[in-house]
Amino acid sequence: MRPETLNPLFTDTESLEGVGPKLRKPLEKLGLTRVRDLAYHLPDRFVQRRAVTDLDDVSEGEQIVVALTPIEHKASRNGRGPYRVLAQDAKGNVLAVTYFGRASYTAKKLLPVGEQRWVAGRLDRYGDMLQIVHPDHVAEDSAGLMGHLVEPVYALAEGLTQPKVARLVAQAMERAPELPEWIEPGVLEKHKWPVWRDALVLAHKGEHPAARDRLAYDELLANSLALLLVKQANRARRGQPLKGDGSLRGKLALPFPLTGAQQRSIAEIEGDLAQTSPMLRLLQGDVGSGKTVVALESMLLAVEGGAQAALLAPTEILARQHFETLRRMAAPTGVQIALLTGRDKGRARESILMGLLDGSIDIIIGTHAIFQEAVAYRNLGLVVIDEQHRFGVSQRLMLTQKGKVTPHCLSMTATPIPRTLTLAQYGEMDVSRLDEMPPGRQPIDTRVISAERIAEIADGLARHLESGQQAYWVCPMVRDSETEDIAAAEARYAALQARFGDDAVLVHGQLRPELKDAAMERFASGEAKLLVATTVIEVGVDVPNATLMVIEQAERFGLAQLHQLRGRVGRGSAKSVCLLLRGSELSETGKQRLALMRETQDGFRLAEEDLKLRGGGELLGTRQSGDTPFRVADLEQIQRLLPLAHDDARLLIDRDGGLTGPRGEAARLLLYLFERDWGVQLLRGG
Repeated sequence: MRPETLNPLFTDTESLEGVGPKLRKPLEKLGLTRVRDLAYHLPDRFVQRRAVTDLDDVSEGEQIVVALTPIEHKASRNGRGPYRVLAQDAKGNVLAVTYFGRASYTAKKLLPVGEQRWVAGRLDRYGDMLQIVHPDHVAEDSAGLMGHLVEPVYALAEGLTQPKVARLVAQAMERAPELPEWIEPGVLEKHKWPVWRDALVLAHKGEHPAARDRLAYDELLANSLALLLVKQANRARRGQPLKGDGSLRGKLALPFPLTGAQQRSIAEIEGDLAQTSPMLRLLQGDVGSGKTVVALESMLLAVEGGAQAALLAPTEILARQHFETLRRMAAPTGVQIALLTGRDKGRARESILMGLLDGSIDIIIGTHAIFQEAVAYRNLGLVVIDEQHRFGVSQRLMLTQKGKVTPHCLSMTATPIPRTLTLAQYGEMDVSRLDEMPPGRQPIDTRVISAERIAEIADGLARHLESGQQAYWVCPMVRDSETEDIAAAEARYAALQARFGDDAVLVHGQLRPELKDAAMERFASGEAKLLVATTVIEVGVDVPNATLMVIEQAERFGLAQLHQLRGRVGRGSAKSVCLLLRGSELSETGKQRLALMRETQDGFRLAEEDLKLRGGGELLGTRQSGDTPFRVADLEQIQRLLPLAHDDARLLIDRDGGLTGPRGEAARLLLYLFERDWGVQLLRGG
């Protein structure tokens, strides 16, 4: 249960004055559905204004507050042009206060001829006349405007204005309670940080540079604390130690010898499985580094130890693919492997459920269907989660409640994450990294080509498909609108389909799952030769015969995302090519990004460089689920403050009695405030 003192912050924004159904939509668009969201809707920047007595000492383009006396109102002849109010300052300098459209009605009221008014806005020039277009504020006396010398500028959505958002934020701040301090006193003193409520108020005013740091630190502390509580609760649980004798693993017929990184990771997992507390480990492996083999070795280890293993994949098509691959590799061992997805019904499903219950199935592979209530295991000892970032901590916790005792858990991700952010996203896990490529994988030939040569590229694509090979064509990210992405993909698909007919299939995020699966299935089986897609193209789709990847407007993608997409080819023994089509206007960052793609295929290096290039605002591509889990802390703050917050959280757990002492009580509020309360629930349920 959320502590009562926080309830005012978690009420709906509709409880605020002036918010009705009309305003609700744009607020929702910005993710502002509760009072708390508005309190944390921090300004993007601030407008700094200078109060002046006359216009002689003002530069064009400057933001000012000045006293003016209107001398004449001038409407345009046809009523469609601008409405100008000519006014003079204390020295008699004349300027025009200009309004367009309907705003002219308010001009008559706000600026009566002969009466002095204080006006705030930006001074510009039109022809030989100074002007202020659509002033930000007009007041009858100076006191009304002196509070606006520094003014916040908020992110808006259509239907919202700066004054509206400012009024809502002010109401949200009135409801913010005083809260006890959760930061370690030494840290607070060292950084001279204000208390929580003051920090929020100051961050909206831009008056205290450390206020925003304090709020970012709170968020990082909440995250670190929740992840450490997960780790602690996991350690306190009873797991079953699993020791393998090598009898099954010795029979494996692997396509190539294990790399040093694979051997190291398997040894780390073996060490974890032998412990009584359940394993919680993340396996980070670059595209094609051999995570599947490590997963299989780990699952066989569990089976040797007398337990069952389960592999959870984010989509049905990936589950099917894992099933085929693992069954092929494990064939010589005689281990029973089954597949269970939401599609399985009737008798087939019943027999799988029976096999899991009586223990005749050793390894199950599937989507989250394998963790539904009806599915019971004889002795589930290890859970492997593929593409970790698609599942939240709360979902991971649900999975681990399936065994008689808590099963060991191995999470895998192919998204290389910079070291800084590994702590932020997976602070509760031990990490193994696969940073070597298996022998025999050919480097992918990466070329950057101007989009103007698209006709040549289509001809090259035709020759490629005629030779019996397959290809991907990924359409550009159009700003941040998924509907526009889809429109771009549909247009490109129509053009390619006109040339290649049924050989081309289309996949995007809005397709019904069964249509998407059917298209992917046609491509994976080789029936379709060309897959046109938006960026939703599945992570991990393995089609060895696909050896050409075309990415349109490649400069719009982040490095990590380009690297993921490129990793869809180069999965067989044939030479693969990745064509990055660039637009005509390339930014400096775009140039560097594409140059790096040509230079290296090391995903970990690209992830670190990506971080430097774009400051991580959209670290793994804005719309990849691996984005940073933070709304308040920006990348610079994460890098600077996260190690500190992590240490502070550890101190709270190890020295200050966890969530039971006075600072712990305050920290409990913090976890609820940032909705990391699964950390608290664990203590209750664990």
